[in-house]
Amino acid sequence: MKFYISAKGIKRFTISNGGGKGSAKDTSATAAGGPTVTASSSRRISLRTVLPVVLVLGIVLPFIFVRVAILVLESATFCSSLECAGWRFFSGADTSLKLRDELTRALMEANDGSVNDNEGVATFNELVKEMVLKQDLKAFAFKTKAMLLQMEHKVQRAKQQESVYWHLASHGVPQSLHCLCLKLAEEYAVNAVARSSLPPPEFASRLTDPTLHHLVLLTDNVLAASVVVTSTVENSVHPEKLVFHIVTDKKTYASMHAWFATNSIQSAIVEVKGLHQYDWSEEMNAGVKEMLETNHLIWKNYYDKEKNIDYRHLNALRPSSLSLMNQLRIYIPELFPDLKRIVFLDDDVVVQRDISSLWELDLNGKVSGSVFKSWCEDYCCPGSKYMNYLNFSHPLISYNFDDEQCAWLYGMNVFDLDAWRRTNITQTYRKWLKLNLESGTALWNPGVLPPALIAFDGQVHPIDPSMIVTDLGYRYRSEEISKESLEAASVIHFSGPAKPWLEIGFPEYRRLWSRYVNFSNKFIRRCRIIR
Repeated sequence: MKFYISAKGIKRFTISNGGGKGSAKDTSATAAGGPTVTASSSRRISLRTVLPVVLVLGIVLPFIFVRVAILVLESATFCSSLECAGWRFFSGADTSLKLRDELTRALMEANDGSVNDNEGVATFNELVKEMVLKQDLKAFAFKTKAMLLQMEHKVQRAKQQESVYWHLASHGVPQSLHCLCLKLAEEYAVNAVARSSLPPPEFASRLTDPTLHHLVLLTDNVLAASVVVTSTVENSVHPEKLVFHIVTDKKTYASMHAWFATNSIQSAIVEVKGLHQYDWSEEMNAGVKEMLETNHLIWKNYYDKEKNIDYRHLNALRPSSLSLMNQLRIYIPELFPDLKRIVFLDDDVVVQRDISSLWELDLNGKVSGSVFKSWCEDYCCPGSKYMNYLNFSHPLISYNFDDEQCAWLYGMNVFDLDAWRRTNITQTYRKWLKLNLESGTALWNPGVLPPALIAFDGQVHPIDPSMIVTDLGYRYRSEEISKESLEAASVIHFSGPAKPWLEIGFPEYRRLWSRYVNFSNKFIRRCRIIR
């Protein structure tokens, strides 16, 4: 390719290709009136040279870009000059180790040092702002510790407040249940059928027949009693052998009687008695008075004033724990002098399988057959040992009992009443009630079970734990129950504050209870009992 350029202007412009295909041969410039100057160069760039260079740059340049970006970000806080950033570029690893060591040292100092949680900041944004201004690792560690302590205290206070709310909710009587009792009491007053004998006179002899299966309920909850009876009968292989003995208080007697008189149970026998219908002995009257005094003192010590609330004992201060109906179970032999063996059921249980095997259970001479809350081997019952119920810091308790001994549970119990009558269990119970009163209720945590553990000590035969699933009324404990164990259990127990008839009951478990509620009953419909 040739160029001809004149000094006075472009006289001629010629582009010509040489013999090579597209190759540039010569370049010449001619100035008019002067010598002709010719510059010739030939350059060849090989593809073999360009390709490796491009590949190397394609690999190296992204790495350099990422490395520089990281160093710039890391240096934004700790370095304020290009010199610092450049130094970190060539020795970044050593600086990272140094920073890590400094941060570790600051955290250890904060861990060992004391700090007031009031010194912490309220939010993460505030922490970031303060640290950007100070840029002090030690201050960062102590501020973070104070912030976390502040958050922990808030969580603890929230949990305590939640416990109080749940406790208060468990004391409430739903309007629907109150309505049901009123409607049934009215029915008892105006309807002769609602006042008819329970059981009918022709079946009265079955109330003491030792060949039949006798069950005892002590309750003032009509709806709960109906679920216990209905679920037991529906899942029994021989419902004609079942005899239910329901004991209630005077205020609930008319409603309880009216319900079972107008909702007869097929095959089974139901007896309803009120406490006012018993002619108690002076000894039993004295025992009941002691229990009432104990309850009053417990309320005074633990629940009389808000500042005296002991959050650890809120679960034990539930209405069922302080109810006279529940505490009367220690007098079952006196309440049923003609019975020999009974199965005791709490009113917050549901029977899902046939339990007739309980009447055939060999108690090996013991008074009671009960479930021990053990998930592993013998004497392995975390959270359910004597130490969890009794106060072993008191010499009377520590001297007489073993703190590692496993505790049994109420809810489903077999009692050999003849064997009970041959022991001094009831007298022992009364004796320890007096000692507890004299010590200011310091011998055990509030509740029905602790004094019973003392009275029945050495007189309990274990029942297969898989027969019953408990704690369905506790939020966090119930979450640990597997679906398989729940379905396989013969009895499920809604122990805890979240009873299935309350609004705080858990919907996923309430259905197991509500399926035995007779929603076709006119009183159930009128009072809008929850499903």
